[in-house]
Amino acid sequence: MIDRIKALFAADDAGRGRARRDKAGPEQLQLAAAALLVEAALLDETFDDDERARIEDVLGRRFGLDPGEVRALIAAAEETVADSAQLHGFARHIRNGFSHAERVGMVEMLWEVVYADGVLHDHEASLMRRVGGLIYVSDQERGAARKRALARLRSAPERA
Repeated sequence: MIDRIKALFAADDAGRGRARRDKAGPEQLQLAAAALLVEAALLDETFDDDERARIEDVLGRRFGLDPGEVRALIAAAEETVADSAQLHGFARHIRNGFSHAERVGMVEMLWEVVYADGVLHDHEASLMRRVGGLIYVSDQERGAARKRALARLRSAPERA
């Protein structure tokens, strides 16, 4: 699965047609979403178990993936993020492939990840502003998504 997802992104990055770039398939959208989440988790220079668990949870919920598929998707996202700084490319896939409501949901997923360790770092706050702008989610919508994510995190059971 990882190789297939990475191959799709590699083909897109090679510039094989505007229609392909504008119409990302489900696997590309999943990888773009996972890569943004991993990027958010890495901004404070630690990718801890709480952040990983939160990413697994939000990806599984959002895309209906089983735990093995989620782990493979996160591994592919980690490789993709390590290979390049493609924030704009990931955001483009999200902007073009998700409805407005889904983009707001993506922001909400990002908030869950950046708050997984209980602290919002300056770099994470900056990422949230940049991503919101890149995927056309307003400040007001971003703020509402933040409140929903924090409420969900407060109501989540503690991890052992």
